[in-house]
Amino acid sequence: MKPKIAITLGDPAGIGPEIIAKTLADPETYRICNPLVVGEGHAMQMGIEVAGQSLKINSIEKPEEARFSHGTIDLIDLKNLDPTKIEMGKSAAMTGAASAQYVIRAADLALAGKVDVIVTAPLNKEAMHMGGYSYPGHTELLAEKSGASEYAMMLATGNLRVVHATTHIPFREITDHLTTERIFSTIHIARDACLSLGIENPRIAVAGLNPHSGDGGIFGDEEERIIKPAIMEAVEEGLDVDGPVPADTVFGRAAGGQYDIVVALYHDQGHIPVKLLGMKYDESTGKWESVSGVNITLGLSFIRTSVDHGTAYGKAGRREGTANPDSLKEAIRYAVQMADARKNQ
Repeated sequence: MKPKIAITLGDPAGIGPEIIAKTLADPETYRICNPLVVGEGHAMQMGIEVAGQSLKINSIEKPEEARFSHGTIDLIDLKNLDPTKIEMGKSAAMTGAASAQYVIRAADLALAGKVDVIVTAPLNKEAMHMGGYSYPGHTELLAEKSGASEYAMMLATGNLRVVHATTHIPFREITDHLTTERIFSTIHIARDACLSLGIENPRIAVAGLNPHSGDGGIFGDEEERIIKPAIMEAVEEGLDVDGPVPADTVFGRAAGGQYDIVVALYHDQGHIPVKLLGMKYDESTGKWESVSGVNITLGLSFIRTSVDHGTAYGKAGRREGTANPDSLKEAIRYAVQMADARKNQ
């Protein structure tokens, strides 16, 4: 049976409605899953028009009413927007609050077993805060809903999979949050993430924090003092873990197939290589030719994947419909893969 997927609309003032319309206009989406959208009707209709699609909307109150028929978008309409006050491409309290409410409703559906997976379109953190939801992002909101105390973010594109030991914290506070226990826990989360994708006996690499992984303490002692003890403990448990591997080589080696997943120690260390591989900009056309990559929250009681890009306010609502849906399509494929693997466990 195909998994039932709840797709959140994202920030209505961003490109979420447009990329959802383009994704659901593709019959391949319906071939692999049963998708429904959690959002708002006027914003979804705007997305359909900007995307240049001839899709219809079937407004429903619960997943059981969905038709899952290509050509018609099943929409759980929260009716939480005044369409006359939506300003495309701008952060606002109304749209920020609405975007958070879509995520909360989708999480409730997943926790109740009404959907198998959540796939989220991008929201804007500033707008969400303006709307009264003071979370650093999707990850922390969903962790609270799930009741998860140990959770992490994984990014993926092609062969490269990266899980983060820390995420949304100031750079100067990274070493305050990095502990042997936290890295050890993240190694286990990385292992479980690979198993959830059907990868048996995953090969895990842990990135170094300092240049050349500290070079024996010359450039910092965190590798010897914090990181290596976590790796040694995991190896003693029987996990296949290598490191700390210098960060300037580990991601290339993983993308080439040497490792199944990399533990990154902070936000940009893991995000930059994934986005470098997945996002291709063509200066001659002024367009992103490729916008792939998936964000996956690990450690939740339900499956959640997401696009690996923001709301792209600069493109939102433009009638030429230039927003690229590749990342959303890839997020759905990952969600289906994880749902299938969970069924077989």
